[in-house]
Amino acid sequence: MHRTVRVALALVAAVALVLTGCARTPVGTDTGPAKATVGLTYIPDIQFAPFYVAAEEGLFTEQGLDATLRHHGAQEGLFTALVAGQEDYVVAGGDEMVQARAEGLDLVAIAQYYHRYPVVLIVPDVSPAQSVADLAGLRIGLPGKFGESWFGLQAALAGAGLTESDVEVVEIGYTAQAALTTGKVDAVVGFSNNDQVQFGLAGIPTRAIPLAADGELPLVSIVLVTTGANLKANPGTARKVAHAMVAGLERTVAEPASAVAAGKKHIPTLDQAGAEASALATLEATIPLWTAPAGRATGTMDAQEWAAMTDFMLETGLMTAAVDPAEAMTNEFVEG
Repeated sequence: MHRTVRVALALVAAVALVLTGCARTPVGTDTGPAKATVGLTYIPDIQFAPFYVAAEEGLFTEQGLDATLRHHGAQEGLFTALVAGQEDYVVAGGDEMVQARAEGLDLVAIAQYYHRYPVVLIVPDVSPAQSVADLAGLRIGLPGKFGESWFGLQAALAGAGLTESDVEVVEIGYTAQAALTTGKVDAVVGFSNNDQVQFGLAGIPTRAIPLAADGELPLVSIVLVTTGANLKANPGTARKVAHAMVAGLERTVAEPASAVAAGKKHIPTLDQAGAEASALATLEATIPLWTAPAGRATGTMDAQEWAAMTDFMLETGLMTAAVDPAEAMTNEFVEG
């Protein structure tokens, strides 16, 4: 779910040329159900279960929606389809969204998907490292210097009083298991509901080191994003999509096994041996991300967290310009 916005920014100019002069029919202006295309980044995955549940168990229909779920291509920018009008909503990191907004993209978050930041540092269980500070002088692997892995590492280092020069950052792509088990790196930046789960399923003994000892990070995780133009044109549809997502979250949290069944209609690999058990383990690890800190999935965002994030990202150079958090997010479409 976590890619650099740089590809999106490179493609937006070209897409804009194609779209110039073309009028797009507003979503939901016909007499039938409101139409909406929701972007789910990259390959089908059980982490998108709430959307699969909403589709298969009629939650979109209950909201009066004709919803299409669209997975991105591997080389597609995170926000490219959204700003081009091929999608109406996309699931993306709040930090990724404000970074793109700082570059001029017309993006607004309308609902929280993960209430807790999913990134952790993973070390072999025999590692002497017990905290982020203990990683000084060690090699830390991550997919690349983009997305939530990169943002999370920056926040972790800052919180521990370290800088990037105090560690050796190694870009390893998506080879966390191989890199850690072969000793290429001493720790990897990964996701508690993905990489850490996969280490466990593979029988590789590891430990997770939280990015912040107190659990408080100046970052906002996965949210539901749309454009300001779409919100202005289709506020009713935006509310329906946000409510359907929250209903899907609630249903998935309450019935994880049923969510795996719904996922079979969207994830071809779930027919493989052991895939259902792996998917269920991922869901169980994801539930705390969906429900913290309220104990349930609400979709409501914390304005103070957004303010802290925009300040941190500007101060650390993760954004090129200031972003007003009050304009970057709104709870209007999940509340009431």
